[in-house]
Amino acid sequence: MDATDELLFEIRDEIAWLTFNRPQARNALTFAMYEGLAECVARIDGDPSVKALVIAGAGGKAFAAGTDISQFRAFATPQDALAYEQRMDRVLSVLEHARVPTIAAIAGACTGGGAGIAAACDLRIGTPSTRIGFPIARTLGNTLSMGNFVRLASLIGIARVKEIIFTARLVPANEAHAIGLLNELVPEESALLARAEALARTLAAHAPLTLRATKEALLRIRDRMRPEESDDLILSCYMSADFREGMEAFLNKRAPRWRGA
Repeated sequence: MDATDELLFEIRDEIAWLTFNRPQARNALTFAMYEGLAECVARIDGDPSVKALVIAGAGGKAFAAGTDISQFRAFATPQDALAYEQRMDRVLSVLEHARVPTIAAIAGACTGGGAGIAAACDLRIGTPSTRIGFPIARTLGNTLSMGNFVRLASLIGIARVKEIIFTARLVPANEAHAIGLLNELVPEESALLARAEALARTLAAHAPLTLRATKEALLRIRDRMRPEESDDLILSCYMSADFREGMEAFLNKRAPRWRGA
């Protein structure tokens, strides 16, 4: 097993396991963790012995509770904001184009960047504790990248994306399953990883070229929905006083005071 303070990575009997390992922070993702995820996928792509990838969160309380907000305090220029969303798009694109099927095993909170990672996986399994969402309209006042909007719209439709982001609510497990954010639910937390492994082994036994061609074909269809330019939308949020207010309010555990500027 390869281990760092933040990620655990293991290849076991044709299945790769990647675990976000910051349970004390509800597995909030550092920039290094995003890069580590991309590096692990690149390693899998170069190892023909691997047949599937399972991604999970340590501790049982969260899959990943978004990006570690403290890192945003260093944002000072438009390029900082654009570079962050470009990183997100690059990492999630690497995950989406992984050579093997990918499964998100989701217990607890799955929010922000964590929900983006789950949405970029091929399949998602949840538990009764699973909660999925992008609560940025009540927390930070930022925006998703265009890639994330297209990804979500292709999963659950434009109307549901609007409702979830406008209300800033977390979608409970049963509803997430009903609308397609989750492919299946297990009855209890203790069954999650066993079910993820069983599903991974089912996929590993199937024709890899068929699975890969299916993934690529659907990505090509979906990518036709994506416009080429969205920097103006990103900068309108990340460079605003509201974003700075939302970040400081979140870190200081108080309600933000929005001004729309």
